[in-house]
Amino acid sequence: MKNSLRYVAIFLLLLCVLRCNDRNERAYVNSSGAVQIDSVRIEHDTMALFSIQAIQTFSTFNSSCEGFYGYDYIYADEFNRDVTSYKFTTEAACGEKKVHFSQINFRPQKRGTYFFKFFNGLNSSGKAIWIEKKITVL
Repeated sequence: MKNSLRYVAIFLLLLCVLRCNDRNERAYVNSSGAVQIDSVRIEHDTMALFSIQAIQTFSTFNSSCEGFYGYDYIYADEFNRDVTSYKFTTEAACGEKKVHFSQINFRPQKRGTYFFKFFNGLNSSGKAIWIEKKITVL
């Protein structure tokens, strides 16, 4: 019983010490939003059913204050996909711009021609610009 109380007391003491750390050791995310996909790399425009192909997207980020957050991968219909990349922005000081690549692993479930549209920013009138690619699945 004494040993059990001793272990509980040590655990509670360590818990209190560790929880009192109020140092800000990392930058917190301030916001997230769509980021322009500068280019897209697809190795093969033809592939076999159920095989996997990497689709790489390239975007430019400020090196210290921005990073890749994720994709919005929308099935517009059976063979059309709209892809938007998102970034996060932190409160850290921004550095120089760097190109970063991210990857989607595409594994088709049906034969046909798939059309991909990748968000490339907005034009002067505020309309979305898209990079269009297609993959034929045999």
